[in-house]
Amino acid sequence: MTTTSSAEPAPSLAAGVWDNHWVRFAVRRTGQLLISLWALVTASFLMIHLVPGDPVRASLGLTAPQSLVAARREALGLNDPLLVQYWHYLQDLATGDFGISMSSQLPVSQVISQRLPATLALAVSAFVLALLIAIPLGALMGVVTRGGRAQRTELSFTTVSVVVGAIPDFVVCVILVWIFGVNLHMFPVAGKSGLDSYVLPVVALAVGPGLVLARILRVEMLAVLQADYIRTARAKRLPAVAIYLKHALPNALTATLTLSGLLLSGLIAGTVLVENVFAWPGLGSTIVSSIQGKDYPVVQAIVLVYGVFVLLINLAVDVALALLDPRSTIREN
Repeated sequence: MTTTSSAEPAPSLAAGVWDNHWVRFAVRRTGQLLISLWALVTASFLMIHLVPGDPVRASLGLTAPQSLVAARREALGLNDPLLVQYWHYLQDLATGDFGISMSSQLPVSQVISQRLPATLALAVSAFVLALLIAIPLGALMGVVTRGGRAQRTELSFTTVSVVVGAIPDFVVCVILVWIFGVNLHMFPVAGKSGLDSYVLPVVALAVGPGLVLARILRVEMLAVLQADYIRTARAKRLPAVAIYLKHALPNALTATLTLSGLLLSGLIAGTVLVENVFAWPGLGSTIVSSIQGKDYPVVQAIVLVYGVFVLLINLAVDVALALLDPRSTIREN
């Protein structure tokens, strides 16, 4: 009986911990992240096996002797059963080993470490610029067009933001190169040589998403300005700047936080096209050249890196939303 009574507090302690909604939130989000990571890793592994043809033959060329092709396949472990290859792939990833580049014979991890900073610098700079466009413009248009005011301004803003947001990144890149690079000679159009080389690719990435986010923020701002607490603030004769910046804008930004996270994910993926147009030395240009050169280990690794960044950004957005609005976390649990 003594042993039974001493063991009784353990279940109650575990139950008490599990009753904490933050613990359940952390467990659920961690589980979702691990499942997504497993699916991503598996997809990147199967990629090389789903591509038609022999990647080793494609990388060595059609004139390479069969003995060299067979030796390379054996060295890469491609003759092993698929499950054995998958297990070895997981083991290598756990140690940070992405394999060897078929074209340069360098470790893939070295290739990524050389190219990743340029891609992150481009994506983060574009994200910051998009927010600098969206937040002031969206908030201002929400204030100016509230209550049906300034209908011509609203129509002009909506038309421009929809049209510009719908233009493909490639077309935006070509327009910027033609105007500011070829005709005005204001900025370089290729390479990463200094701060001025960031201007055109960053603008090409940021303008469209920034205007789309500004349009969404305007709608959120209009909804917030109709809330009861805004009417109360006006009844207290608070200054207009305090009402808009202190009370209205933070609540409108909370509603657009999820879209900002999706925006950053989209910008990271969008670097692939922009980097190739501007010859930017990042992962985007590397993955295209690796696809053309049949360098599948590099392609695998870059796809995996892009996917991990998207998953981590989504996780960060979920955590930020939970911190800003704990009630939603309680309801989900």
